[in-house]
Amino acid sequence: MDRRSIIKQAGLAGVLAAGVAPAVHAQAAVRWRLAASFPKSLDTIFGSAVKFSETVKELSGGKFEVSVHAAGELMPAFGVVDALEKDTIEMALSAAYYFTGKDPIFAFSCAVPFGLTALQNMAWKDYGNGRKLMNEFFSKYNFQTLSALNTTTQMGGWYRKEIKGVEDLKGLKMRMGGGVFGEGMAKLGVVAQNLPAGDLYQALEKGTLDAVEFVGPYDDEKLGFNKVAKYYYYPGWWEGGADLEFFINNKAFEKLSPENKAIVKAAAAVAAADGTAKYMALNPVALKRLVASGTQLKAFPKAVNDAGFKACMEVFAEHEAKSPEFKKIHQDMRAFQRDQILWNRFSEFPFNQYMNSVKI
Repeated sequence: MDRRSIIKQAGLAGVLAAGVAPAVHAQAAVRWRLAASFPKSLDTIFGSAVKFSETVKELSGGKFEVSVHAAGELMPAFGVVDALEKDTIEMALSAAYYFTGKDPIFAFSCAVPFGLTALQNMAWKDYGNGRKLMNEFFSKYNFQTLSALNTTTQMGGWYRKEIKGVEDLKGLKMRMGGGVFGEGMAKLGVVAQNLPAGDLYQALEKGTLDAVEFVGPYDDEKLGFNKVAKYYYYPGWWEGGADLEFFINNKAFEKLSPENKAIVKAAAAVAAADGTAKYMALNPVALKRLVASGTQLKAFPKAVNDAGFKACMEVFAEHEAKSPEFKKIHQDMRAFQRDQILWNRFSEFPFNQYMNSVKI
């Protein structure tokens, strides 16, 4: 009896029970292009795109491949949203707050001042309304997102001079991610500039910038900021847990088979876990190297944090007054955050506070 006769007479269940599998319909080969907003030198962030691509290929048995392109190869670092909107590419890896010039709502998908930590961000997106609300918004631009990695709480950046008080911020030319943070800092006299990672060292070295904030010790050391600015401040209250994301063209995603859609989601989850863990492992070691090489590590004065909080809350209120959609997303995030802060008082905060007081 041939294979087809066995399948016809026994049915699928019988065939599987007998250990004879029917031929699976061959998937057509799929080729996607992913444009990143980051240089290859950042093996943390750019590495997330590489991990995604490798995982997609492995899970699909080579039938689904995603070529990964650094900033400037296919388009400028900040050109990816326009490319997705025009169906020029299938995917991007970027930070949503780079595009707040289009709409300040973009920032909520990455980080906003005094916002969510890495774990809180993940919970809001996956089990709160975060992902749903943001993808509804992003549909206007023809894409949806999946988390690519979280930087965890970032540093407050590199400064050519000490920041002893709020008055030291006036006139300071500083690179920052954009959005509400930039508007809030502008209220304090900072001249905010949004430049790609690859342009920052030269701008800081030449004095075009007085200060730079990017991510944290590992990436900052790779970009060489410690060579041209010696004061390294913390914490980066504008990025309590910045979520970098895969931006996925809606039309391209809908063309995928159910199996390939599942592969995209699974590969993104693998990349996100890998990239976040990498930051947690690499940052402490890099920070020790930076301090050993002469970097002066300093905490922002409380007056600076307080002034930043007040200014940014004013900016949130201003945007809420102009945009019901901004208000809806902001209020949803804050309601989720309040519950998280309540829980944190009895969980991570007292545990970490105690562990910081003992010698291990």
